[in-house]
Amino acid sequence: MSDSGFDMGLEDVSQAGVYGVGDGDLGGLAAVARDAGLRVCRIDLEGCADKRTLLMRLGTQLDFPAGWSRNWDALSDGLRDLSWLPANGYALLFSDANDLRQGSPADFDTLLDVLSEASASWAEDKVAFWAFLELPGGGEEATADEEE
Repeated sequence: MSDSGFDMGLEDVSQAGVYGVGDGDLGGLAAVARDAGLRVCRIDLEGCADKRTLLMRLGTQLDFPAGWSRNWDALSDGLRDLSWLPANGYALLFSDANDLRQGSPADFDTLLDVLSEASASWAEDKVAFWAFLELPGGGEEATADEEE
């Protein structure tokens, strides 16, 4: 049990990964992640419907070093490094992720892949790396392949 009285096991590297959560869940997750000693990074995806906007927001909100290339490979490399944001673990909280999923399903899927790869890479170093994406339906699998 954590000091807050509620333990989600966010320090458990083996459970870290990419998860969809419901509207309104990010605030509680931020508090629990901070209690677990993780660095909490909020990424606002409201109105984000393409790769260019996504990469710009990620670069800005994660304070990527100047000169980083805004492409998928650079994002993958940056998320597996984060040396400019030293921490015992990470929790990335993506609000309004459905805007990207609806606007650009292929970019949404690529983001999920990059986040999953980053989480697996950090796990090799015994560091928890979580990504929570706020989506309608909450905990359902975060894929772009749903029928509308």
